[in-house]
Amino acid sequence: MKVVIVGAGIGGLITALRLHHRGVDCEIYEQSEQIRELGVGINTLPNAVKELAEVGLLDRLADAGILTRELIYTHRRGQEIMRRPCGRHAGFDYPQISLHRGRLQGVLLRAVRERLGPDAVRTGHRLVGFEQDADRVRAHFTDRHADPTDRSADSTGRRADSAGRGDEPRASAEGDVLVAADGIHSTVRSILFPDEGPPRWNGVMMWRGATDWPEYGTGASQMIAGGTEAKLVLYPIAPGERPGTRLTNWAICLKTGEPGDPPPQRQDWSRRVDASDLDSRVAPFHTSLVDHAALVKATRDCYELPMCDRDPLPHWTRGRVTLLGDAAHPMYPMGSNGAGQAIMDAVSLSEHLARSPADPAAALLAYQDERLPITSEVVLRNRTGGPENVIDEVERRAPDGFTRLEDVIDPATLEAIVSGYAQASGGSREQVNRPTAPPDATPTTAPDASE
Repeated sequence: MKVVIVGAGIGGLITALRLHHRGVDCEIYEQSEQIRELGVGINTLPNAVKELAEVGLLDRLADAGILTRELIYTHRRGQEIMRRPCGRHAGFDYPQISLHRGRLQGVLLRAVRERLGPDAVRTGHRLVGFEQDADRVRAHFTDRHADPTDRSADSTGRRADSAGRGDEPRASAEGDVLVAADGIHSTVRSILFPDEGPPRWNGVMMWRGATDWPEYGTGASQMIAGGTEAKLVLYPIAPGERPGTRLTNWAICLKTGEPGDPPPQRQDWSRRVDASDLDSRVAPFHTSLVDHAALVKATRDCYELPMCDRDPLPHWTRGRVTLLGDAAHPMYPMGSNGAGQAIMDAVSLSEHLARSPADPAAALLAYQDERLPITSEVVLRNRTGGPENVIDEVERRAPDGFTRLEDVIDPATLEAIVSGYAQASGGSREQVNRPTAPPDATPTTAPDASE
């Protein structure tokens, strides 16, 4: 079996590693000429870290990021609502790791090239369509590396399925399966669902950045202050350049429109803004842990984007073609689930393809049937605040803050909100009720059985 993967983001790269781990041949086509380590902070929960450890990446990830010790929920005025241990400190077999998104992508990319070969990822290939029959699927790309005078790749003519861009294909790839891991603006998704329209904006704008900053809390503490309409998120994602510092990720989310309004701009992590323009954005928040206003002002590269998702789909698969990650289920960044759900997609897909090599179409349907209900539930829960609903509920009852949490809400109600979300997203399934390795123990690397 051969699998053609479209997109060399986190979803596409971990899919390649999991397929290789299960003995399935694959190659990745990426539209960018160069894969750069872009973005800001990202969280990988223990259930996702477990699957990365299965392909021998735990030590690399731990070196690249921070093993998160605790998560603190607070009112936007600064009063603490809930403090929860994370990863091994919460009784999981694996840590929670917070790290720079680009560094995670870099770890995965290097592992793919080491194990699958230096040419396993083919850059400069933008998908423009595909065609399939009972035996094979063929993907068509515009190849930026091709000689523009060479028309030999056009001999097959235009493809049966197209995104309507009028591109002439200059390169093709054949396989038994086509996996679209090409993000929220997926070309394959637009072919499968041509009438879907643009992503759905919830009216919230996000501003994000990361810079070296003095440690706060435990040095591995994550904090979320405020609910859906006004939220500040802080957490360290790597050791700092100087002793006592951490590369610290921050995000500010503010409601500036109404749910369902057209997004004010295309969703793009690389849209930069000036930190000096964000003074009014930091004003709604108060915290004693960090001087967040100074943190934002000290950040060289700040980014903005609208918080977007898409409605859950009725299906992801057509014959030998399927969707994965943000192409299948883009979701609001709540509950540390975006990358994690893509990783779990990759695990499911690779397992089903390895079990049914003679019937790839049936394997893709089994993958879809396993993953689509779970991810649809997470998408919808994230629209209502996800686990951060604990903050929304407290702020609804006490908009100006509180003195005693018990006077506002029963702590058991808050615990039920967080636990219910963890169950729905699969985030609690790896937890154990027995002692684990000491929280500060060095993680060990699980062997890659394919090597």
